[in-house]
Amino acid sequence: QVQLVESGGGLVQTGGSLRLSCTDSGRTLSSTSMGWFRQAPGKGREFVAAISYTGGGVDYAASVKGRFTISRDNAKITLYLTMNSLKPEDTAVYYCARGKYLLTSDQPSGYDYWGQGTQVTVSS
Repeated sequence: QVQLVESGGGLVQTGGSLRLSCTDSGRTLSSTSMGWFRQAPGKGREFVAAISYTGGGVDYAASVKGRFTISRDNAKITLYLTMNSLKPEDTAVYYCARGKYLLTSDQPSGYDYWGQGTQVTVSS
């Protein structure tokens, strides 16, 4: 059974860094693409980054490109999101999601399982 659990969120000042992790108790993470989305208060769920099942293909939202890095360790069944140069507008609940396909997708419809989310708050 797929169960995605995020960790690593917290409160950080503008310009700071955080690394989010996502694990899958069902150990299916290594067999498909994975992604990160976020949702700020009063806004819809927004694509952040995605990675193909091998890790060879990545995709980023324009708003985070150059600051965030998505990576995966298939041996550890873990997905990561390293976030640098954080801004107040990055404040949101961050969700990891398991892709339906081997290659990346920036659409929520391309994912079939979601974690519960981890809060990231960037203070100005």
